[in-house]
Amino acid sequence: MEKNNKTVTTDFILLGLWPEFSHLVILIFLILLVYLMAVIGNAVLILLIWLDSRLHCPMYFLLSQLSLIDVALISTTVPKMATNFFSGKRTISQIGCGSQILFSLTLGISECLLLTLMSYDRYIAICNPLRYSVMMSHTICKQMVIGSWVGGAITSLVHTAYVMHLPICHPREIPHFLCEVMALLKLTCEDISAYVNSVVVSSFLVVLIPLSLILASYIHIFLAVVHMNSPEGKNKALATCFSHLCVVSLYFGPAVLVYMRPGSFKTPKINQSLFMFNAILTPMLNPLIYSLRNKDVIAAMKSIVISRCFLKKVKHHRACYT
Repeated sequence: MEKNNKTVTTDFILLGLWPEFSHLVILIFLILLVYLMAVIGNAVLILLIWLDSRLHCPMYFLLSQLSLIDVALISTTVPKMATNFFSGKRTISQIGCGSQILFSLTLGISECLLLTLMSYDRYIAICNPLRYSVMMSHTICKQMVIGSWVGGAITSLVHTAYVMHLPICHPREIPHFLCEVMALLKLTCEDISAYVNSVVVSSFLVVLIPLSLILASYIHIFLAVVHMNSPEGKNKALATCFSHLCVVSLYFGPAVLVYMRPGSFKTPKINQSLFMFNAILTPMLNPLIYSLRNKDVIAAMKSIVISRCFLKKVKHHRACYT
């Protein structure tokens, strides 16, 4: 009996998304619809980039990695949230909680670094096009992607290991729909002021510095675009950069508000809203933003649809003659 009690006390209780909300069932079904759209949209974009030779370039290779991160990021939160809601069980094991923190932080930081690399790719393509093939070779792109994943994993591992070893003194109830570092820190009775300062420094390194680099890149890009003679080239460059800036604002806006706003403004409802936007809505919006305004992606979609229709007609004619 004592053993069972110990097992129970190691679990955390996720209070869920806005538990006082009266139409929670509708909200969960909408979130599941967003999840389905995000998985399908990102999977289609990855498939297009893989199948169409016109999209075999550094920009689209990095975009496929962004879609992969988005699918993984939304899958770390929504399935568990939906399972807890429909089963009525709100518990999550200590290992499950640590794993969720590890994966969500790894993916979030990796996406932050990857968006910075994507802005660098556009900077080289527009401001230094003659050296683009050398500075953004396939080998360098792979190294960039590996670096973003490794950087995210190492940073996440450090934070996860520290937070999960803290003793819990308060009821093991997390006012959130996922395990998250700042929510867990409120459950400990140890002095964590030094660690909170390290979180601020870490946020500065992985959020504000990349955001500053992205903004600096686009200032140079827009200055270069203004001096372009070709209206077609200018419009194409602006369309691509506009899509990327939309994604940057969708990701970095909530991230800055979550980790860098004053403590007096950090309420559970605001945190949940920001995390839902960042971890659930953004992965669904990213493929739409990149595909709807990108002529290359639209052309790739059309060519694949046309080729499939052609193959069906050929098979139909063969069947008729045989």
